[in-house]
Amino acid sequence: MAWNEPGGGDKDPWGNRGGNNDGPPDLDEALKKLQEKLGGIFGGKSGGSGNGGSSKGLGGLLIGAIVIASIFYVISGVYQVDEKERAVVLQFGAFSEIKQPGLRWNAPLITEVFVENVTEERQYPSRGLMLTEDESIVELPITVQYNVSDVKAYVLNVRDPEVSLRHAADSALRHVVGSTELEQVLSEGRGKIAEEVEDRLQQYLDSYGTGIMVRDVNIQEGRPPEEVRAAFDDVIKAKEDEERLKNEAQAYANAVVPAARGTSQRMLEEAEAYKAEVVSRAEGETERFLNLLAEYQKAPEVTRQRLYIESMEEVMSKSSKVMVDVEGGNNMMYLPIDKLMESNSASQGGRGNATLTQEQLRQISDYVARQLGRTNTTYREGR
Repeated sequence: MAWNEPGGGDKDPWGNRGGNNDGPPDLDEALKKLQEKLGGIFGGKSGGSGNGGSSKGLGGLLIGAIVIASIFYVISGVYQVDEKERAVVLQFGAFSEIKQPGLRWNAPLITEVFVENVTEERQYPSRGLMLTEDESIVELPITVQYNVSDVKAYVLNVRDPEVSLRHAADSALRHVVGSTELEQVLSEGRGKIAEEVEDRLQQYLDSYGTGIMVRDVNIQEGRPPEEVRAAFDDVIKAKEDEERLKNEAQAYANAVVPAARGTSQRMLEEAEAYKAEVVSRAEGETERFLNLLAEYQKAPEVTRQRLYIESMEEVMSKSSKVMVDVEGGNNMMYLPIDKLMESNSASQGGRGNATLTQEQLRQISDYVARQLGRTNTTYREGR
């Protein structure tokens, strides 16, 4: 039954038991009652006039302090996790959870929060003297780029992950350089060394459980110690000169060898062409001789005369002398055409080529005709 229903009597929920049901009591009165109860708990007397007043003041201060402390307690537990960060929460020293980005709150003194940046690319530069495989000392600078891949392992597994990273990087670098010759360290072998160092360093960090991911390892130019730098510079210069001369020799070979190959190929092709020409000519001569033999067998005398005439024509066409053979006689007429041409050239003063004019040719023809006529007449009279 509700207190305000008929027959409910004087059941006032605000403590008004005097029968004066005019409404709820004043808030100041309720606070005073609370102060009196707290004062009784801490040894105060609610009935005294003087001591009761001091007890009430002390209780009020205590309540205010508790309220203020509660406010500070709540505020101190509020924190912000950025987009690049993750928060590891420990409750009573044991892992509880990983907080994602946003405004978070954890109870102080009960929980402990570690906020770490998990996307930032961090760097660790290092340099030092180390011994190579061929027992040479070299100074090799190195830069390791990394970030946090497992924030829980980064916070809980290793006391100081940065120190572990430095020790592991130095150990991996010295191990790889110790198995590499000095020439490779100072020249083109640095890329391979960086890859081996990165793989070995990642293996070390994974075995430690650091939660660190190695992104890249950059090895800068290796340097010898200062005491022997001049000698190393001379060696490097000599190697550069050797490489330059090799490149020049290779360029010369690239220019000469193709030309020689082209010349040899051309000579081979010319030889093949000459061979084909000679064979074809020989085959043609053989075919012509066989045809001539067949004609000779049919008419030996005619063929013999024709061959003689063709042979003499071929031979005498290249000579400047003309010899006329008279049939049935023992005399042979000689026409010194070369002398005639020389005399003609001398008469012209040595200018131009030695050629016969039409008049001179006509005179020579007449002379030859007269001589032939006389020879034939003498031959007939003798008979």
